[in-house]
Amino acid sequence: MAKRKILIGVTGGIAAYKIPFLVREFIKADCEVKIIMTPAAINFVTPYTLSVLSKNEVLIDFFPDAKSENDDKNNIVEVNSKTWHVNLGLWADIFLIAPATCNTISKVVNGISDNLLLTTILSARCPIIFSPAMDDDMFKNIVIQENMKKLETLGYKVIPPEEGELASGLYGQGRMPEPDKLFKLTIEYLNELKDLNGKKVLVTAGPTREFIDPVRFISNPSSGKMGFEVAIAAFERGADVTLISGPVNLSAPKEINLLKVITTNEMFESVMNNLDDKDYVIMTAAVEDITPANSSKSKLKKESFKNKFTIDFENTIDILEYIGKNKKNFKLAGFALETDNGEENARKKLEKKNLDFIVLNNPNDKDAGFGTDTNKVKFIDKDNIENIPMKSKREIADLILDKLIKL
Repeated sequence: MAKRKILIGVTGGIAAYKIPFLVREFIKADCEVKIIMTPAAINFVTPYTLSVLSKNEVLIDFFPDAKSENDDKNNIVEVNSKTWHVNLGLWADIFLIAPATCNTISKVVNGISDNLLLTTILSARCPIIFSPAMDDDMFKNIVIQENMKKLETLGYKVIPPEEGELASGLYGQGRMPEPDKLFKLTIEYLNELKDLNGKKVLVTAGPTREFIDPVRFISNPSSGKMGFEVAIAAFERGADVTLISGPVNLSAPKEINLLKVITTNEMFESVMNNLDDKDYVIMTAAVEDITPANSSKSKLKKESFKNKFTIDFENTIDILEYIGKNKKNFKLAGFALETDNGEENARKKLEKKNLDFIVLNNPNDKDAGFGTDTNKVKFIDKDNIENIPMKSKREIADLILDKLIKL
């Protein structure tokens, strides 16, 4: 757990009094802890206490210049918020909302972001855990039960509240687990997510360009989104990631070794230079299959075309086939972008290029293929075909990694 980055969101419930003890558990495990509170939460535990225990500033207000009259009494730590809601969601390994009130849960499932904590939840890339805490009757309310189900449908982890004596004096379900148990459950979930710890992953992404002359080239519409999502997902699951990308307008976490290339030959050389000791290789790049046989060193003038212009092309090196035929001690996944006879062509590619499995997609499918944030694919290996319905490319990325690990 050393140096794991834990982000805790504290909302306005009586169970907030337990959070200082939870923070101490994480600090004793050598984690780095940062905390966001809702304005209501400061009525149950002071930001100063949490700041001292976490050794970090506690964030509350989106607009720190708008001071409340209770600032001095509650020792609120004020900072310049700017883009904290984005930065913290990128910084954290895991985000624990505890206690999670019915108000915060209901706002999240409806996309409401009227405080710093909610905005951070909605912009975070890291896994998020909710630990609901409220009175028994409130917890059993049909609206809250539906919202709890929606949280899980949206991909959030929910730690069910326990039965016990409640602040109202009633006995029932709605009690937040004790800090030691909440700590243990969070760590167990985090370790499940870090299933690629110690693994080395190589990913290719984006298009390549083949130049006709210094200012003209042939290429394709690949945005690189699929490959970048695979690389980021592998990194967030603990892998040491090298990402080799053609020209795209995307960025990756600084911890990812991002290598930029332009042509197919440059991508091939970069892949060869970085193939050693890899456990998984995922080739998502849309590599150009052909290149001008004779690229002009000077810009071709329009006047020389005479209304017609013929270019002779030759094949570029097949990077995926070369890697497949020279595969050593790593699992290899490739992509097949097909408009016709997709399964047949993908199976031929799987066999010819010695892949462990191949991801088939069709650019003619709505909201799939080039430039989209979603994809609809099929996973094909030597024995099975698995249909994956329309999902975000990040969800597809995690499924690709799950498949490779199972293999």
